[in-house]
Amino acid sequence: MLSTIKLFEKVPVRFNVAVMLFMACFTAYMIRTNISIVMIPMIKENDTNNTSSSSSSNDYGPRYTWSKKDQSMILGGFFYGYLATSLIGGVLSEKFGGRNVVGCSLFFSGIITFVSPFFAQDSFWPIFLTRLMLGVIGGVIYPGLHCLVAKWAPPNEKGKFVSALLGGLAGTVVTWSMLGFIIENFGWKYGFYVPAVFAIFITFLWFLLVANSPEDHPRITKEERDYIHKQLGDTISKEKNILPVCSVLASIPFLALMILHYGSLWGLYFLMNAAPTFMFQALDFNLSKAGILSALPPLARLLAGFAFGAVGDYIRDKNIFHVTTIRKSFCLFSHIIPGLLLLSITLLAFNKYLIVAVITLSLGFNGSAVMTNLQNSQDLAPNFAGSLYGIINFVGTTSGFITPLIVAYFTEHGHSILEWQYVFWVGAAAYIAPAFIFFIFGDGKVQKWNDYKKNDTIDTKL
Repeated sequence: MLSTIKLFEKVPVRFNVAVMLFMACFTAYMIRTNISIVMIPMIKENDTNNTSSSSSSNDYGPRYTWSKKDQSMILGGFFYGYLATSLIGGVLSEKFGGRNVVGCSLFFSGIITFVSPFFAQDSFWPIFLTRLMLGVIGGVIYPGLHCLVAKWAPPNEKGKFVSALLGGLAGTVVTWSMLGFIIENFGWKYGFYVPAVFAIFITFLWFLLVANSPEDHPRITKEERDYIHKQLGDTISKEKNILPVCSVLASIPFLALMILHYGSLWGLYFLMNAAPTFMFQALDFNLSKAGILSALPPLARLLAGFAFGAVGDYIRDKNIFHVTTIRKSFCLFSHIIPGLLLLSITLLAFNKYLIVAVITLSLGFNGSAVMTNLQNSQDLAPNFAGSLYGIINFVGTTSGFITPLIVAYFTEHGHSILEWQYVFWVGAAAYIAPAFIFFIFGDGKVQKWNDYKKNDTIDTKL
């Protein structure tokens, strides 16, 4: 154990923290997305090919008679719970510490995932409730992580830290690729066991390597702690402040950020949810190829996020542009270009592989959100970065429910490019319109309500 600790001490503590932020997101998405793969062999097929169904059941484990509605409820159960607690995740993190909130969330998520197979039965309600509980527990993770970024990341490194929060995309790609092999060889129950054990292991590393702030870390050097404090200046309070709700909700820059974040999540959830269906039904790829190709957009977003984060940090470190200019200019890449690419898809019906490339580029360019909506809450109020992100994520997550309804409405009578073009037009508008709003009303300056002591006579506290 001591040798392991000494190994981590050879690099800056904040680097270890950034790596663990990535792994926390990676693990959270393993827990979130495993059900999409695991549920396939859990369903009892209602067809005449009884021999095939019986063989599959023997190979992978028991099967259940869940209807299409039941299946949709199970898949959506996580997001119902997630929506409920993402709003308060930042408040909890600012009160009890991001390390504690995120660590406990990962641990209990692992435990619930491990016992989930024992709740599987023909009635979908028990397994639905486990997914609902996972959502409730998981909703606090990202606000908690943003709370940690505010306290650990010097301004000229925030792009890299926020890029680490894209680890969930890597978790999705790895989980979808890995679980098929695990299920085929060991059964669907191990599709729960493996992510669960991994989550508990990451929880152990998390509490070993992460602290709520540089002051709380037992192994940080004085030089590194002083460097972080000097870079952050007086924007971070050592006291546990209370969110000034009225000032936040009346803040035009914050409302502009919330709209910008909603547009980004609309594009993300739309492509994450609809891409496999579009590639399978409209582009006529077989199921296995559609699954592989559907993993390309999130992978592109992950890689581009690291690249844009590094470029943005360099620009900020060299004081080439003001922070507000950086945030607004990067919207060209995070929102405008992705929207224009979605608009161009209906002109490319002659080449389905080119369409896949355009979809991949669209979500890839959105990776620059690490320099726009994913980071702007850190600019406006570092003391309340977790709470602000919790609010905008609460609003943005509703797009995860709305986008499937939009797709279903326009493709009700067919799945040709003609029907899908309206879906892409809506997605393009959801990207581009918020960017123009942010161009006008967005800001990168610390807001006066970041320090509640200066405003405690006019603010309503939460």
